[in-house]
Amino acid sequence: QVHLVESGGGSVQAGGSLRLSCAASGYAYDSNCMGWFRQAPGKEREGVALIYTSSGSTYDGTTYYADSVEGRFTISQDNAKNTVYLQMNSLKPEDSAVYYCAARRGGYCFWPVTEYNYWGQGTQVTVSS
Repeated sequence: QVHLVESGGGSVQAGGSLRLSCAASGYAYDSNCMGWFRQAPGKEREGVALIYTSSGSTYDGTTYYADSVEGRFTISQDNAKNTVYLQMNSLKPEDSAVYYCAARRGGYCFWPVTEYNYWGQGTQVTVSS
């Protein structure tokens, strides 16, 4: 059974930083795509950052970012720990949301929420002005 467990959310003032972690178990971590999504109250879930995980591949570690977080957020991976991170810097109030880790079978990274097979429980990020 696949489990994705997020940690690292919390409250921070605008301009601050947070680091989210997502530990994957029971999941074929290699040769797949993992990502971070977020959902604010009254809004649809949206993609934030994706990373292609495939050790030994030229494309291992390829990352993708939403325009709204490009240059401020960094997604990274620790293959040995089956863990993906999201470093969030220069946080803004509009970044406040529940952040979800997601995993997709079958390789390649796509943005649509419906492409992802597994989801974590979510972690709250609140940025105050």
